[in-house]
Amino acid sequence: MAWGRNTTKISRFIILGFYEFPKLTIVFFSIFLGIYLITVSWNVVLITLIRMDSHLHTPMYFFLSNLSFLDICYVSTISPRMLSDFFQKHKSISFVGCTVQYFFFSSLGLTECCLLAAMAYDRYAAICSPLLYTAIMSPTLCMQMVAGACVTGFFGSFIQLCALLQLHFCGPNVINHFFCDLPQLLLLSCTDTFFFQVMTSVLTVIYGLTSVLVIMISYGYIVATILKIASAEGRFKAFNTCASHITAVTLFFGSGIFVYMYPNSGDSLSQNKLASVLYTIIIPMLNPLIYSLRNKEIKDALKRWKKRILSEN
Repeated sequence: MAWGRNTTKISRFIILGFYEFPKLTIVFFSIFLGIYLITVSWNVVLITLIRMDSHLHTPMYFFLSNLSFLDICYVSTISPRMLSDFFQKHKSISFVGCTVQYFFFSSLGLTECCLLAAMAYDRYAAICSPLLYTAIMSPTLCMQMVAGACVTGFFGSFIQLCALLQLHFCGPNVINHFFCDLPQLLLLSCTDTFFFQVMTSVLTVIYGLTSVLVIMISYGYIVATILKIASAEGRFKAFNTCASHITAVTLFFGSGIFVYMYPNSGDSLSQNKLASVLYTIIIPMLNPLIYSLRNKEIKDALKRWKKRILSEN
């Protein structure tokens, strides 16, 4: 492959991964493999628990089971390839493979934005209209919200994919990252990316800011309702049902904003790489823990599951 621009069309990219730490390859591989296995296993346990336990057949846990499934798919677009690259002498990926990886990564990320907004609306309905909650959050509406999040997420990513396929790459072909992410691909393009950047900014406003706006408005009403509750115990209980979701939203959107709004130059590339580890690998592992550790219903369901397994044996 040629390294000069406007000479040869690039058909493969070299992914540097964590080249800055050559002596820590085995350590990083062990850590990321452990995180990936924990992420998949715990999310599978959570999905199984919600499906099997009738006490958890509520809209909140329906959304949570879909979030867990989404996180398994999300982390699986990055981790297996990244883990295999640790021991590859030539860490290369084809242009098609790179675009496919980014398409699914972006689709699932946009879908998660929409799903977190839907979960915020669910909490709004539960706290602000408890008597009408089951009527508002009907099974049909819940299914439509999840399906809408998926369709919307994949549609937004498809638009990006179509634009990405119009770009030309003629060298260099080195991606300073551990997966094919959009900012690094734009840096390597020898095509004018102004239109692509404008389109990406529009999609960011539509998906990111709209999701954040829905979440903020929902929690605005939630906070106003909680403040009207007379007892401190009642206020604490109401807030506790939202704490896990607020934590998950803060981690997901916070890390994403840092990566995609921070300038990609100089030392910031290494910082973005570390921040990307947070939202692509760490957060999918933390989400089931965040929603489970302080959740009495999940803990009770686990106890019932263990008791049922012991009684069968």
